[in-house]
Amino acid sequence: MNRTTLFAALACALLVFSMLGCGTTRDLQSIQLSTSNTAESAPGTLDLAGEGGTLQLYTWGNYSNGKNQLLSGAITYKISITPGSFDENGDPLPTPPNSVELSANSGLLTAITPFICTWINTAPTNATPPVTSPAWALGGSYSITTTTQGMTSPPVFVAVASAAGITSTSNPTGECGPQATQ
Repeated sequence: MNRTTLFAALACALLVFSMLGCGTTRDLQSIQLSTSNTAESAPGTLDLAGEGGTLQLYTWGNYSNGKNQLLSGAITYKISITPGSFDENGDPLPTPPNSVELSANSGLLTAITPFICTWINTAPTNATPPVTSPAWALGGSYSITTTTQGMTSPPVFVAVASAAGITSTSNPTGECGPQATQ
């Protein structure tokens, strides 16, 4: 066998192994919730606004080869109350959650009755001069996780603004939480 033939054979073998992904694995390492079905993005705290308002969550898989992919199939979504959560009146959020409905199979969240506001206006009500704009703090939230293939995602926290806020000098229009940004 001459050198040219040997070199050609080695080059072909290398090409075959590289096309097969030799040395790389594609094992699922973790999963993540996202509000996008086109690109994985960590959503932070979400706001479920309005009576009947909806939020769609998607599950993304992160693989050992560095790729991420939208997952489908046997995925389960779960909702729970974030410990210590309360509404604008200082009442604890009810257990089990009854103001938010979560589709366990599709990840669709819907604000349902009884409507609530988990945002708290912390602006002083008797300041001189009067404070005329609210200062928002989150009083409560729901925690959403997803499970598939034996893995559970980190939680995503959802504030609820499906009811009007408390009207005051700092919140004359009775808003519930900060206005959404586009």
